[in-house]
Amino acid sequence: MNKPTVVVALGGNALLRRGEPLEADIQRKNIATAAKTIARIAEDYNVVLVHGNGPQVGLLALQNSAYTKVSPYPLDVLGAESQGMIGYMLIQELKNLMPSRNVTALLTQVQVDSADPAFTNPTKFIGPVYEEAEAQHLAAEKGWVVKADGKFFRRVVPSPLPQRIVEGDAIESLIAQGHLVICTGGGGIPVTWDGERLTGIEAVIDKDMSAAYLAKQIKADALLILTDANAVYLDWGKPTQRPLSATTPVELADIKFDAGSMGPKIDASCEFVKATGGMVGIGALEDGLAILKGQAGTNIIPQATVTA
Repeated sequence: MNKPTVVVALGGNALLRRGEPLEADIQRKNIATAAKTIARIAEDYNVVLVHGNGPQVGLLALQNSAYTKVSPYPLDVLGAESQGMIGYMLIQELKNLMPSRNVTALLTQVQVDSADPAFTNPTKFIGPVYEEAEAQHLAAEKGWVVKADGKFFRRVVPSPLPQRIVEGDAIESLIAQGHLVICTGGGGIPVTWDGERLTGIEAVIDKDMSAAYLAKQIKADALLILTDANAVYLDWGKPTQRPLSATTPVELADIKFDAGSMGPKIDASCEFVKATGGMVGIGALEDGLAILKGQAGTNIIPQATVTA
């Protein structure tokens, strides 16, 4: 019997938790923890793993700008660097847990529209968190746009919608051969296409949007979004906050979520459910398999009743 296929979207903050130093050893430790969850899921599912890169690409940008003898590398190149770095760590830890399993990381380009409105309204958080005064100083010094992220501030960059996964055929071929595929890292390397040439562009694509696009393309049975919250909450941050356990795109349509964090996850989830009739799970990394079984987190399915 063939296993069902799940696209797992692993947040960059699950690999480098909020407020932690941007150290390689800390990332390795967190990735080792994440790999245990992914390996458990892989016992029951064909897994296609999409990871975030917000903290990592922001760190690369800071390191990049510190050396002034060369022009700073653009965000698309830094995104490619982060795919290689995170992909390497994930492959190593997954192979340590599943030595007989083929695990492959694929550098993945994702086509976007250069006229996307996102380029005039940056919303994607990258890099470390700052106190407001330091964030404003850096914004003035480096020409950044910064916005509030909870009680802290972070740099934000454009996050255009994915239009095409350039390496889509290669991803499907690897899945058919039984590989656990790590792809579309950081939402994919953002590129434009003029009918003749691919060209990188300054942006960081939302990895949940790209994961949902990929899940539709490969006709996955489920999309699992693992984050640093254990569920989707109504009235987040207020005394009245409460988790959703089961819900639908229709029920979520009238609820406003933060554009820089949970909003893209909800939009991507609803798009996948409406397009495929599949199921989406959202919740904490350690609950991954339980979320897929409907025992934890938030499930978004075609027909359900919101429960708190």
